[in-house]
Amino acid sequence: MRRYAMPPFAAAAINRVAWLVLAALFLAAAVARADSGPAPKYVFLFIGDGLAMAQRSAAEYFLAAREGKKEPGIVKLAMNRMPAQGLTTTYSLNSIITDSGAAGTALAAGVKTYNGAISVDGAKKPVPTMAEMARDSGRRVGVVSSVSLDHATPACFYSHQESRNNYYEIALDVAKSGFDYFGGGGFKDPAGKKSKKEGEKADAMEVIKAAGYQVTSDPQAVRDAKPGTKLMALNPELDHDKALPYALDGDKAGLSLADYTAKGIELLDNPKGFFFMVEGGKIDWACHANDAAASIHDTLAFDAAVAKAVAFAEKHPDETLVVVTGDHECGGLTLGFAGTRYGNYYDYLKHQKESFLKFTAALKEYKKTHDAGSARFEDVAPMIQESFGLAVPTAADLEAMKAAPKPTEDDTSPADAHGMYLKEFELVAVKEAFARSMQGEKDKGDEMDYRAYGGYEPLTIALTHILDNKAGLAWTSYSHTGVPVVTSAMGPGAQAFAGYYDNTDLAKRLMAVVGQKAVASN
Repeated sequence: MRRYAMPPFAAAAINRVAWLVLAALFLAAAVARADSGPAPKYVFLFIGDGLAMAQRSAAEYFLAAREGKKEPGIVKLAMNRMPAQGLTTTYSLNSIITDSGAAGTALAAGVKTYNGAISVDGAKKPVPTMAEMARDSGRRVGVVSSVSLDHATPACFYSHQESRNNYYEIALDVAKSGFDYFGGGGFKDPAGKKSKKEGEKADAMEVIKAAGYQVTSDPQAVRDAKPGTKLMALNPELDHDKALPYALDGDKAGLSLADYTAKGIELLDNPKGFFFMVEGGKIDWACHANDAAASIHDTLAFDAAVAKAVAFAEKHPDETLVVVTGDHECGGLTLGFAGTRYGNYYDYLKHQKESFLKFTAALKEYKKTHDAGSARFEDVAPMIQESFGLAVPTAADLEAMKAAPKPTEDDTSPADAHGMYLKEFELVAVKEAFARSMQGEKDKGDEMDYRAYGGYEPLTIALTHILDNKAGLAWTSYSHTGVPVVTSAMGPGAQAFAGYYDNTDLAKRLMAVVGQKAVASN
């Protein structure tokens, strides 16, 4: 296989830090293989961006509600059925609350760094990643994400940049990586229009093609690709950020995260083994917007991708290690809300038919022909009911809601025949948000405005908050939080990922495995 030379400064810097990693790897290797014997040939790392315990649990309770369970209970996700379960801390070098760059670097390279870094340390020196170690040990390597492939988490496995915003330079690093398979989202700045790099800039996609990659956005071409092909598989349907559509909105033209994972398994399988990183990136984006239903559906899409690896592992049980984690929590999601006391009503979330993003796009179309003076709430009420299931009550409905019996202290989850109707105070909040949306003001300096809407479309956020609160869910932030995430594992070496440890320790244990030269099966 052809190797692509790393720039001299990067190679030298990596050599300087490599010995620091080696000592930790020797210890980690003993821990990682303590219960498993030989190192696994096939290694999967799944990263749910923004995925912590609350996001996993909400998805399970939603599944139970969707299946019509009458008593509280869960329908377990594939990741939650794994035998080894642990908790992982996520703080960065300079903040209790990490960003995806620092978290991605910790997971890819086992090194703490500053927020915004892409696999460089606190002194901005490149650090070797487990994906690069896997490549150098003879394994095939794949990277898949539901967001753009130059986004922070996937970039940390193949790129070394001082800033996660160096999208053009990150795209060029794909060609240098020599990895075997990339799939999912696209690239945000392949022409280098936003790059600070001086001089003429080659189109990154042409550079990637010249490096031997078949670049395609044709789903059939992806399906037809044969093992041995170096494939860059880009989804044909991408949003404005070059990411896959939200799972809640569906994707009629392209492939799912599970499809890209299954194709990667097919392409990467070989006698020397592989390392395969798969990211569910839009869980995080939905949580930033405080959209529980969108987050849940993308968590389920992520778990469907995990299930593909589990099915492969069941065919190769002594050779396959699957690790699932999150890079951080997002949104401060809680499974409980003051307004519902001890009650939770996940079946309400079934009524939401599209993500916050798709509703915002529809509202944008309405705003093209209406201003604050001509807009009428009655115009958008049908849109609200169709998208979120929230109905505007009639005067008679309001009276019936007032007359409905109040739950007793012992009745923790009372049925509510009017549950999807907007209560009076909710209706006031929605109308205020609608008026705020139609004003079109973008006053970033208004702290209370940010606390209310987080910089998103006010009407959209008011609706997600109301629906989520009705379901018994609540949010504390539009940003990441510092709570630990859950790590799950199965296969040889899985018990090394049980317990309570840092994300850098997770990486070191995996690096000890992928850095080994895999032994071919007889």
